[in-house]
Amino acid sequence: MTALASELGLPTGTWNIDPAHSEVAFVIRHLMTKVRGSFTEFSGSLEIAENVTESKATVEIQIKSIDTRNSDRDAHIRSAEILDLDNHPAMTFVTNGVRENGSDKYFLDGTLTIRDVTRPITLDLEFNGTDTDPWGGTRVGFSATTSISRKEYGIEFNIPLGGDKALLGDNVDVQLEVQAVKA
Repeated sequence: MTALASELGLPTGTWNIDPAHSEVAFVIRHLMTKVRGSFTEFSGSLEIAENVTESKATVEIQIKSIDTRNSDRDAHIRSAEILDLDNHPAMTFVTNGVRENGSDKYFLDGTLTIRDVTRPITLDLEFNGTDTDPWGGTRVGFSATTSISRKEYGIEFNIPLGGDKALLGDNVDVQLEVQAVKA
């Protein structure tokens, strides 16, 4: 059974991501704890189709905007050893499909490009609803999560520790909260 936007109360058309009410965050293991961070500058749009599985999204995230609450660490992440801001100022996500995964839950298939390496990823996507804001605009909300391997994007930097341990984990958990405004 295919979900229809009209049945979900989701108006079709173009929606612009509202960065002031959205978040692009991540978590990575560092030593024996986890470090959290986010990117504060990003933009994108959603194209909601009546057949929800035909909907599309594009997002561009500015590397310079990384914030882990530690300026030295942020500078290192921007360096050529990790995200290489000078040669790769942005990362991008583009959908190539939406699949249903239960009530108000979906898989969002797409490609993520980091450092000119493009890999397929799947986000677990949850539709959080639509509503009218105080200024008369129509808004939609989604939450999404995935986990990526930083090594698959050519990010090999690490510092070996005792035994088979390393300073950084390979897996990066990505957490998105997206609020978009109908164009």
